[in-house]
Amino acid sequence: METFGARLRRAMDERGPLCVGVDPHPSLLAAWGLRDDPDGLATFCGRVVAAVEDRVAIVKPQSAFFERHGSRGIATLESTIRQFKNAGVLVLLDVKRGDIGSTVRAYADAYLDPSSPLYVDAITASPYLGVGSLAPMFETAAKHGGGVFVLALTSNPEGPYVQHAVAADGRTVAQSVIDEISQLNRGAEPLGSFGLVVGATVGVTGHDLSGVGGPMLAPGLGAQGGRPDDLRRVFSGNVSAVLPSYSREVLKHGPDTAALRAAVERAQTECRVVLDSVAG
Repeated sequence: METFGARLRRAMDERGPLCVGVDPHPSLLAAWGLRDDPDGLATFCGRVVAAVEDRVAIVKPQSAFFERHGSRGIATLESTIRQFKNAGVLVLLDVKRGDIGSTVRAYADAYLDPSSPLYVDAITASPYLGVGSLAPMFETAAKHGGGVFVLALTSNPEGPYVQHAVAADGRTVAQSVIDEISQLNRGAEPLGSFGLVVGATVGVTGHDLSGVGGPMLAPGLGAQGGRPDDLRRVFSGNVSAVLPSYSREVLKHGPDTAALRAAVERAQTECRVVLDSVAG
């Protein structure tokens, strides 16, 4: 069985590093001339799939924007996941789940077990009940060739209050998360399956990302104020596994398919230029 890290590495090499977030925000639905209801949601997602399916390595649906539409919204999420997977696109579901014991195991089964209708390649997870509490997610991901991206340094202004707090061993909370994920990836080739979420707007924080060994998702580009040049400051020389993530900045160009595709190509090119210059 091929690992998530290996599949992601190949997809990035073939299609580029860009991750497109699928965020059916009410304002986007309105801008596309769609109703903020399950039918509008389904139409939106179908058009996004058609526009980006052969142009990116990975997509990131935001589960909350589907959940707000109830059971029909979840059904649309299941359909959207299937459509992307049928097109050969990896799916990272943005759920930011975190819990303990049997509950976190149930989350793992819901998203990382192939028998689930919500089965995806990878999910986002919150480590603030302790990284160890996420062990059932890591185990299920490893068993089925999946991945988990754990929050480390987020782009929201409230994040540093927790993430920069210093623990008894002298490390920040964020560095502790980084180090534990690095351990999970040790020895993995060509890329580990356990990643981090590091916001594109966090700037120079003094945290050591050099030994992660897995992918690093960089949200915050576009509508949240981040630009591709910000990736230089955040990731320094460790850019080979960075996944710059755009959502509304790309999706605002819909519903026209050609305009959406052009926006994806622009974002892909801009990020590639920056990341290649750092790597070089």
